[in-house]
Amino acid sequence: MTLAKKRILTAYAFLALPLLYFICVRFIPMLYAMVMGMTNWGLLAKELKFVGFDNFRTIFSDPVFHKAFGNTIKYAVIGAPLVIVISLFFALQLNVINRGKGLYRLLYVLPYITPIVAVSWVWRWMYQPPPIGLINGVLSYLGLKTQGFLNDPGQALYCITLVNVWVELGYCITIFLAGIQNIPVEYIEAAKIDGASSRTLLFRITLPLLLPITLFLMVMEGIQFLRIFTQVYNMSVQATGGPLDSTKSVALYIYQTAFTKFQMGLAASASMVLFLLIMAVTLIQIKFFDRKVSY
Repeated sequence: MTLAKKRILTAYAFLALPLLYFICVRFIPMLYAMVMGMTNWGLLAKELKFVGFDNFRTIFSDPVFHKAFGNTIKYAVIGAPLVIVISLFFALQLNVINRGKGLYRLLYVLPYITPIVAVSWVWRWMYQPPPIGLINGVLSYLGLKTQGFLNDPGQALYCITLVNVWVELGYCITIFLAGIQNIPVEYIEAAKIDGASSRTLLFRITLPLLLPITLFLMVMEGIQFLRIFTQVYNMSVQATGGPLDSTKSVALYIYQTAFTKFQMGLAASASMVLFLLIMAVTLIQIKFFDRKVSY
């Protein structure tokens, strides 16, 4: 056997391990969930019966699922672009400064590495009505009107989205900053010699070269916001996605259907709907940004 063939076999051997893990931990459970989503599987069911697409008809006729589905779309549409724009802005600012860059990077990444349950409860306390809530306490001190925040159906979803944006900033800033620092200095210097302004450098060099990183972060953050669960569970009223289901996500709907109502078949069907939603959004993002990158 030649040395080249030995290297190829070694590469396949190492690649087979994560592939086997993916098949056992991801692919097989996904197929199992698809099958169970077409049954009346439940902890209280006496016998397992095949019901076809009845579970999907049930969840799509459920107004609570419609509300959760719409909320999930709002989380992704508002949160993902917002965290990308803000993190890119801060990364550009961090790239300019010389002193304290490591300290600022650490401060921004701390929320991301902090357990999300702890973050959620701290922010829940800050959002509380006066005199407990810190934010309402500041508003009251300034003579401004206090807000309902998590107790207001019109504000609760945006309050939770803001917390998730704040958490994800550290990760996105780190990735963007690494991308900015890897842009060849020759490009910048050549453009400056030609008389390019800071605006031209940003829109003609920096942002186009950051498009692959932007694609990666948009996909990852889109998935993150579509799967949002922990923040909603810990910050919403009585952990039910309230008030009035205004913050309930599809992930929380699946959890409640499975472990509160014990309707595992319905929960499996809802999880497949969430999977298809995430896959569709991801494919749309990849197709859109790939076209931009190729240009």
